[in-house]
Amino acid sequence: MKISEIKSTLERLGASPRKSLGQNFLHDANLARWIVERLELEPGDHVLEIGPGLGALTECLPLDRVSATLLEKDRLFAAFLQERFSTPGVEVVLGDAREYDKRALFCKGTVKLIGNLPYYLSTPLLFHFSAEPCPISRMVLTVQKEVGDRLTASPRTGEYGSISVLLQRRWQVKRLKVLAPSVFLPRPEVDSLVIELNRREPAELEEVGEPWFATVVKTGFSERRKKLTNTLSKLVPSSVVEEALAAEGLSGLVRAEELSPAAWVNLAKHLADRRSQESEGAQAGAIDRAQAGRTDPKESLQVVDEEDRPTGGVDRATVHAEKLLHRAVHIFVLNGEGELFLQRRSYRKDTFPRKWDSSAAGHVDVGESYAACAGRELYEELGLAAQAWEIGQVGASEKTGHEFIRIYQAAADAVPDFNEQEIETGGFFPLPLVDDWMEKRPEDFASGFLECYRQVRPRLTAELQDL
Repeated sequence: MKISEIKSTLERLGASPRKSLGQNFLHDANLARWIVERLELEPGDHVLEIGPGLGALTECLPLDRVSATLLEKDRLFAAFLQERFSTPGVEVVLGDAREYDKRALFCKGTVKLIGNLPYYLSTPLLFHFSAEPCPISRMVLTVQKEVGDRLTASPRTGEYGSISVLLQRRWQVKRLKVLAPSVFLPRPEVDSLVIELNRREPAELEEVGEPWFATVVKTGFSERRKKLTNTLSKLVPSSVVEEALAAEGLSGLVRAEELSPAAWVNLAKHLADRRSQESEGAQAGAIDRAQAGRTDPKESLQVVDEEDRPTGGVDRATVHAEKLLHRAVHIFVLNGEGELFLQRRSYRKDTFPRKWDSSAAGHVDVGESYAACAGRELYEELGLAAQAWEIGQVGASEKTGHEFIRIYQAAADAVPDFNEQEIETGGFFPLPLVDDWMEKRPEDFASGFLECYRQVRPRLTAELQDL
């Protein structure tokens, strides 16, 4: 929109730019088109726009080929957008973007985020929408230049800090263009920066638990002038820090700003392993859980006949290659809100890599009962020592991978320690959302989960009364 159009529209609405909401309207149409082009939209994509205001970016979207959700906090502007873009596939949501539940986007397919972010909220908004589980694959955002400098910073620079590392672990962050204040109305007092963020492939960096990684990075940067052997000794003995640094070929004199995001990941992983091993009584469990994430083709599974009667143990590779009948369990973990924890399978899995699946699942080992297997899988995959009760069964078929499946349910309000070797990410989802997601995008899920969920969905609803 031109400056004259912005002014006349504001006058007609009886509105004015609100400094409290960080409202600065982009009036350069060529620049707006250029920013939208950086999204590289494909037919069928879904666009999430933060703070569209009067629609300077929205009007450049190819709304005949993509759908969009517009998040607008200003009531007058939300009504204006609803009228201006009354197109099928466009939804205007009134409210604070920080409170938007992005889980609803999983059933939208490929989701891309765009927006000119309010300067005072750039970092909180970015971390809200990039937090796991995240349905977004690409972002093009305009932020205050000072913030953008920090988000895109490289090691050994003054701008490089904990937010640089935490963001760049999951995202490739790129500087695109510096915008002068003159392209906005009213003019901000500082320059802006357009940045591009693309989701990293999971194999790019080693896996490490999200909460622990954040703790290590924030502790390391808490006193950035000090050596990491000093700052990280708040978490583990300094000798362990020195050992971890040496394993990465780093000196004991190194400081936080000298490590790349990849080095931080490797360091945090090494510290986590040693921390678990040195915890009282935890060494064997830590080893078991680490090994559990690595598929062993020689693992002996319980093979059965057509009546699910045990006939012996056969190695995993042969079971799958010859499509032998065998046993498995699926466990559905629900929280107090009646939400189901779903996991996204690791890219390392030999079947259904990166597909969404039950909270936990696994094969029954030779000589093991279904119930014992359910308890083992809960611990190995989610770190939960919770009671599980049987709620259903599914017979062996092509859809289940020739598995006789017993389905269990467990209750937990949090899953703070899932096995990163087995699970890429995970989160709790409302059951109606799961229903909608499955209907619209069944290809996102492992086929065994689809069979199990459909079998026990009515029972899950009933069980909510007892949680």
